[in-house]
Amino acid sequence: MEGGQCPRDDMALFVDIVTIRVKAGDGGNGCVSFHREKYVQQGGPDGGDGGRGGDIVFMATERMHTLLDFRYKRSYSAPNGEQGKKGRSSGKSGESLVIEVPPGTLVRDKETGRVLMDLYVPNEKKTLLRGGKGGFGNMHFATPTRQAPNFAKPGVKCQPLEVMLELKSIADVGLVGFPNVGKSTILSVVTAARPKIANYHFTTLTPNLGIVSQDGESFVMADIPGLVEGASEGVGLGHDFLRHIERTRMLLHVIDVSGSEGRDPVEDFDAIMHELEQYGDLASRPMIVAANKTDLPGADENIERLRAHVADRGIEVFPVSAATNEGLKPLMRAAMDMLRTLPEAAPIEADEMPLPEEETPYEVRKDGDVYEVVGPSMQHLIDSVNFSDEDSLNWFHRTLRRWGVIDALRAQGAGEGDTVRVGDMEFDFVE
Repeated sequence: MEGGQCPRDDMALFVDIVTIRVKAGDGGNGCVSFHREKYVQQGGPDGGDGGRGGDIVFMATERMHTLLDFRYKRSYSAPNGEQGKKGRSSGKSGESLVIEVPPGTLVRDKETGRVLMDLYVPNEKKTLLRGGKGGFGNMHFATPTRQAPNFAKPGVKCQPLEVMLELKSIADVGLVGFPNVGKSTILSVVTAARPKIANYHFTTLTPNLGIVSQDGESFVMADIPGLVEGASEGVGLGHDFLRHIERTRMLLHVIDVSGSEGRDPVEDFDAIMHELEQYGDLASRPMIVAANKTDLPGADENIERLRAHVADRGIEVFPVSAATNEGLKPLMRAAMDMLRTLPEAAPIEADEMPLPEEETPYEVRKDGDVYEVVGPSMQHLIDSVNFSDEDSLNWFHRTLRRWGVIDALRAQGAGEGDTVRVGDMEFDFVE
């Protein structure tokens, strides 16, 4: 493989951002039914309610480490609620659909980019969308003057939502640095992780996580693919992997102090810090420096130059050799000591996701000579009406008056005989 190129087959095994379509289950329709029994000539209404639709629920599971599965299935729908039944029996509610994702997955609204939830804690379940309410059966509409209502309410319909799943690795310590400086080798030595290692650039194509045990305690360390200049602007692997150090509590900056590839360690430090500064507040994270490859000629002089360069930042430099294991124990001990002083990482604060309600606000507006009453609740109301049944029509008119629609139309200038559109139906306005 040529330097600077990524094997696409390996990249295909790791997916950390994907868009899917989710939809909660629709509520079941209410039932129109009348009690029929031998020797009972005029049984009353006994139509039961529809069942509630299933919720869309996300759960973080440690058995998943990538969003690869979502490449092959992009649409997820919870079961609908069953229709109400005769004999005052309610329809069965739809079961919740639980979608499993790796810990550290953000769920964003695809259209707005808002964070809807952060699946941070393993095995924690969070509800994204509520299923629609089931409609009332005709037994609810019986009154002393309306003893045989021939109508029922339909269940609430749910709209699909496009969301973007974005995986941000959960680790205490993030290894950063240019390609081929020894990050993967350090991880393989101090943890049980086995990342791919070779003497060419971009060997690491996915974030590798490992557990470091130190003095009876442990922490998670992530090897982030080698950065390049311009990564914060999307150059190279860029944003694809910078997101994986956003959750880290501290950074371990690995630098090749031997200059074995003709690079200057001080310039490398500044270049990586620049990329971190351009990508959020990463440069302000607590940090220590691993001056790697001290077993090679020229390292001693460069270590002193590097120490002098970072002294004003208060960053400690640790000489190490991943090839010989020299200096790695003090390095890990220093990382553990720093972690003890740092607060625990917290989930990203999510925006509130409005859940569907049975009756939502409406708006009255004029379109030419037609007065329109628009809003999600309006079409739902229209679907509830049996226009061939006088009782149902009377109930519809009373509902409009109770919701204030008649007064709102009058305030907009509607008068006797004007055309009013509600949902997909048109009526004459009657005072």
